[in-house]
Amino acid sequence: MALITLLDVTIAFEGVPAVEHVSYQVNRGDYMVLIGENGSGKSTLMRAMLGLVHPCAGTVRYGDGLKRNQIGYLPQQTAVQRDFPASVEEVVLSGCINQLGSRFFYGKNLQRKAHEKMALLDIEKLSDKSYRTLSGGQQQRVLLARALCATDALLLLDEPVTGLDPGSTQELYGLIRQLNREHGVSVVMVSHDLHGSMADANKVLVVDRGVSFCGSIEEYRRQRMEGMVE
Repeated sequence: MALITLLDVTIAFEGVPAVEHVSYQVNRGDYMVLIGENGSGKSTLMRAMLGLVHPCAGTVRYGDGLKRNQIGYLPQQTAVQRDFPASVEEVVLSGCINQLGSRFFYGKNLQRKAHEKMALLDIEKLSDKSYRTLSGGQQQRVLLARALCATDALLLLDEPVTGLDPGSTQELYGLIRQLNREHGVSVVMVSHDLHGSMADANKVLVVDRGVSFCGSIEEYRRQRMEGMVE
């Protein structure tokens, strides 16, 4: 069953369409790579799936028990964010903010959850470290743990390996593969690293303000060889 379905979605800013007539769905267990040129609408679709922007036409639907606030999101980092003055534990815990309800502090259950996610990504030993002192690869693990605090179902990842060295890139891809295959977390990843990102994916969505292609990795590669898609 689909976790998210976009039906004939058009999104415009100040009357100018960013994406038009987009339809696709993300099913439980999917690992989808979302590709396209700069300005093609990839980030707009990410924001639509998160409920941060709303279509002027069409519908975004959540299904299979998924709620909008139960999606984990790993955005692209800015230089300011990389220098954020907080401990690793504080950053990971912030992923539980939607579960606080009327409380003003993180209870034992949420703290336990944060440490479980840190242990899963092998960063629990860094919990007291300052986030700003970590390497790029370690910071991405921290942000991935933070995103997992929000969800057991769906992760949206925006260029997660940008700026990482080859070793850290492969480690992060390995963690994402493990989360998808062993823990059943569905993944949608925006990427320009076609070779690396497609190694573990099962679906490709090519965006150029609309959907140029949506299908399996095998079908994408075949059509690309035949010159039918970029």
